[in-house]
Amino acid sequence: MSRTGIEDRLAGAFWARPAAGDNVLPPAKRSMSRGREVVLCLGGALLLALSSKVSVPLLPVPMTLQPLAVLCIGAAYGARLSVITVLAYLISGLSGLPVFANTPPLAAGPLYLLGPTGGFLLSYIPAAAFMGLIAEAKLDRRFATMLPCALFASAIILACGFFWLAFVADLGANGHGIGVMAAWSKGVAPFLLGDVVKAALAAAILPATWSLVAARQRP
Repeated sequence: MSRTGIEDRLAGAFWARPAAGDNVLPPAKRSMSRGREVVLCLGGALLLALSSKVSVPLLPVPMTLQPLAVLCIGAAYGARLSVITVLAYLISGLSGLPVFANTPPLAAGPLYLLGPTGGFLLSYIPAAAFMGLIAEAKLDRRFATMLPCALFASAIILACGFFWLAFVADLGANGHGIGVMAAWSKGVAPFLLGDVVKAALAAAILPATWSLVAARQRP
């Protein structure tokens, strides 16, 4: 596996690294390779921001397309670059850029993370890393192997979001979550069917795109 971590990933298949003998890149081509990662990172962060704006305004947690974006980015980028991409997205929001759901009218920044969606946002890090690892094991090439992995990554997102909403979120009189039952009924149950659909979509999109890559590479 290459040091960049994406040469055998879907992103690397579409945007190949400049070739060099013995896998050693001269300085100019190393700079191009780094530039490619920067562009992919910024593009992924932008996708996460845009997917947060496609939402159903449920309370206290809106339903968005971000889980689908996270699953696809993780599998397409690999563990290393997908985690960097999610971190770049989170840092953008913590810096005050309106990249989170419902910003505006809500204000982005550190206090946003203490709200009801903080656990879901933080969960994107391990979910993307997991999807990156399964892609590095080449389990993203077939629907049958991709689907259970995508479902597990979706479960990571829901579990982290549930824990945060139940025990940590700055809500209610005590400012320490809304309790287990309320967190389940408001932060998990309404999302179960939608997240299964998103996992199935990710499990279909990645193998289908790999098939397109294979068809393009045929002589």
